[in-house]
Amino acid sequence: MAIPEQIKPTKLGDYLEIMSKAIFQAGLRWSMIEAKWPDFLRAFDNFDPHVVANYDAKDIKRLSEDQSIIRSPKKIEGTVANARTLLALDAEFNGFPNYLHSFETYDELGKDIKKRFKFMGELNVYYFLFRLKEPVPPFEEWITTIEGEHPRMREMVEHAEKGGGH
Repeated sequence: MAIPEQIKPTKLGDYLEIMSKAIFQAGLRWSMIEAKWPDFLRAFDNFDPHVVANYDAKDIKRLSEDQSIIRSPKKIEGTVANARTLLALDAEFNGFPNYLHSFETYDELGKDIKKRFKFMGELNVYYFLFRLKEPVPPFEEWITTIEGEHPRMREMVEHAEKGGGH
């Protein structure tokens, strides 16, 4: 099934991977991204933020020409910038989880994520935190704060609530 599962992150790269998946799948079918995800892992060095943060213009060009992934130069550049931000926050807070837990409310954390990371809007923030099993508002409350219905997000939350998450 192509519904994204919740995970318990075990390494810094898990955060970059989930964030990047949110960014690249925006507007596309989850099944399409899932089918291409092994190629994304290969292309982005398993989303190791220490490696991705050091990508340069040559790497951006290489990835932008890689037909096995979604070739969006802006999203590729955003992934590199996000790796750098992730590393900086990990160092500043003595662990990225400490950064996530340094805010009193979901709204405060979401606002900060949107400010610091590229391509992280309301939907991507909820998706990112939900997939990482971080505290998020109940879906039925949260969905009323954004425009639209977002049936794929609803499907992901309902799947997890039925025990579909890991």
